Amino acid sequence: MPRAPTPLFSGQRAELPRLSGLNNRAAAILREVVELYVQTGEPVGSRTLSRRLPLALSPATIRNAMADLEEAGLLYAPHTSAGRLPTEQGLRLFVDGLLEFGDLSDEDRENIAARCAAAGRSMEETLSEAGQMLSGLAGAAGLVVAPKTEAPVKHIEFVALSPGRALVVLVNAHGQVENRVIEVPAGLPPSAFSQASNYLNARLSGRTLEETRGAVAEEIQANRSALDELTGQMVESGLATWSGGGGGSLILRGQSKLLENIDEIARLQEIQALFERLEAQETMLRLLELAQRGQGVQIFIGAESGLFNSAGLSMVVSPFRDRKEQIVGALGVIGPTRINYGRVIPVVDYTARVIGKMLG
Repeated sequence: MPRAPTPLFSGQRAELPRLSGLNNRAAAILREVVELYVQTGEPVGSRTLSRRLPLALSPATIRNAMADLEEAGLLYAPHTSAGRLPTEQGLRLFVDGLLEFGDLSDEDRENIAARCAAAGRSMEETLSEAGQMLSGLAGAAGLVVAPKTEAPVKHIEFVALSPGRALVVLVNAHGQVENRVIEVPAGLPPSAFSQASNYLNARLSGRTLEETRGAVAEEIQANRSALDELTGQMVESGLATWSGGGGGSLILRGQSKLLENIDEIARLQEIQALFERLEAQETMLRLLELAQRGQGVQIFIGAESGLFNSAGLSMVVSPFRDRKEQIVGALGVIGPTRINYGRVIPVVDYTARVIGKMLG
């Protein structure tokens, strides 16, 4: 099992832990290599470092220090004559102890709050917008694990769209509106939609969808004459769409940004497999589990999350909480290992806080 990374950001700057075995010179070289790698994606040579480092070090001294870092498993040379790149272990050490978080400006905070504003939109639309925003800011794929609707239901309506399809419009006790398209039995008369809506609205009475589903299932089982068979199937289909499957949905935005950073067929195939895993219910639950491991943002590099193996990807994820401080969902980004951690981490953290306040 991969180890659980320590939460690195919870609204304040992280304290730097001791970097066992690294002196100040080696730590400065590692930091510079990673920062240049994040900016360019290219190997970093000793001459470039000698011009950038505040320390008065010759290229030969830097090469010796880089060789020591390579022996320690923190750097590697992609080609015999090239500079050095950080390994996943080097990136982890950088993130844990050398990374300086950037502070969000007031303009950044206002823009995030405005993009996440829920006025006139359903919660799913708002969360989808949050995922799209994270994708744009991080240059990576934005993901959101949307919470299951737990508030009592105030009103539900079935609207015919086309043969075999209907729109379910649901309003909860907090006034949030959700829309979901479902499959319905073919050949339903128009009266079946109003009959199903009336039947459910008479039984909601402050219940959550899960509670309503249980009560309706018992009633239909006990008295099939309450609804005709086709209308009963529509009712069951509508409720199952909302409350079945373990709770919630996974929203992924900006997948193409991941593919833009892929230049090897093997890695391309691995990322395509990642997309398939992200569509699975167990992956959503895994993301929530990862987000729950700490109070702040969690950073997973390479195979640490268990969601992907060695595709050169990192994931930054943070939970969002309701007014009772219970975790109800998670959001974050998946991108190449050279994403701008100093920028992405505070953006993910603040966005999660904004979404949590909205839910509260």
